[in-house]
Amino acid sequence: MASKPELQQVYSKGIYHGLPVYPSEVKGLTAIVTGANGISGQHMVRALGEAPERWAKIYCLSRRPPAVADALPPNAVHIPLDFMTSPEEIGRVLKENGVTANYVFFYSYIQVPSSDGKRLWDNADEMVRVNTLLLTNFLEALPLASIMPKNIMLQTGAKNYGVHLGPAVSPQDEDDPRILLEPNFYASQEDSLWAFCGKHGINWSVARPSWVVGAVPDAAMNIAYPLAVYATVQKHLGRKLEFPSDIISWENAQVNSTALMNGYFEEWAALSPQAQNEAFNTTDDCMWSWARFWPEFAKWFGLEYTRPDPEKDQYQEMWNKYDPPPRGFGGPGNMKARFTLTSWAKQPEVQAAWREIATKHGLIEKELRDPDRVFGFADAALLLSHPIQMRMGKARKLGWHGFVDSSESYRETFEGFVKLNMLPQLPWQ
Repeated sequence: MASKPELQQVYSKGIYHGLPVYPSEVKGLTAIVTGANGISGQHMVRALGEAPERWAKIYCLSRRPPAVADALPPNAVHIPLDFMTSPEEIGRVLKENGVTANYVFFYSYIQVPSSDGKRLWDNADEMVRVNTLLLTNFLEALPLASIMPKNIMLQTGAKNYGVHLGPAVSPQDEDDPRILLEPNFYASQEDSLWAFCGKHGINWSVARPSWVVGAVPDAAMNIAYPLAVYATVQKHLGRKLEFPSDIISWENAQVNSTALMNGYFEEWAALSPQAQNEAFNTTDDCMWSWARFWPEFAKWFGLEYTRPDPEKDQYQEMWNKYDPPPRGFGGPGNMKARFTLTSWAKQPEVQAAWREIATKHGLIEKELRDPDRVFGFADAALLLSHPIQMRMGKARKLGWHGFVDSSESYRETFEGFVKLNMLPQLPWQ
């Protein structure tokens, strides 16, 4: 006998489609959002803040105050906290501020300086030590402050699948075995979370996004901002929007993870009974490549653009570290670069052009500071020669239907940087 159809309600909001409708009785909840100043934490606060009837109070925890004054929603409050202190100190601050939490969303993260000045995540042992300590100090503080949430959400990412180390199994699935080529703090964090939740009878969720797209004041670890700066300066200098890599990277299939959509998804995962104690890929669920995006990107800025030319272009070749790579066979794989955005940003004429643009438009950042930190993340995405295709089937089977067109997300994010006074008014505005 056929089972009775299960009906679900969804709605659209701007460029975001298939968002869940929650039962009216889900209301009056409290939440902790850690790392609330980062790209993911800020957008999680925004997602929860859009539903004050559901979320009565949001406690935003970070070392620094909110980067944008008066940006927190009315149902949110910021509490300064450094998770590198001790569980006892963290617990004391939580207790003194009367923090309660039905749900926790953990985004705290420290990017350890590179040991060789080249690869973003090469200092693997220190990344494990520092970022695991961030989580365990916080978790151990919860019972000291008499906080026992129903669910703790931990956001990790695509490095779970070893894509930063070379070609990985594609498409990436949540049940893929761990990559053991070098220590990975995501694995250590997961183990710590599972042990804590098992001990205290708390549900957990893990979300794994790809490249996170969103407008926040901190330009590091942000793929969209350096792209927008590149286009803005090239237009100012009367140059084309040149693609820096080869035909493989141009056509390489990737997925993006819009920060606000991640927030909507992670709220759903935390609140949905059928999604408890599961790890999920967290993406826009949108087919995407530079080949599709680059011409559209150039058109927005009124620029001519270049495609890879295998017969004329000359490339610097960079081989990945491991042979065999994360997928276990087939050679380490390599990346090819005509130039990098990092090297482009260091050019004197580029630096001078940005100073002119920033001064003319009164932007908050008058210099292109720390190009390696700001532009290195975008280079990793532009030069990538193996696919990041993280499957969303597991979430869909459990009732998630969210979708956002990643190209529309980039455009909306660029507009967000204008509102933050980080970019001049855009050609289409």
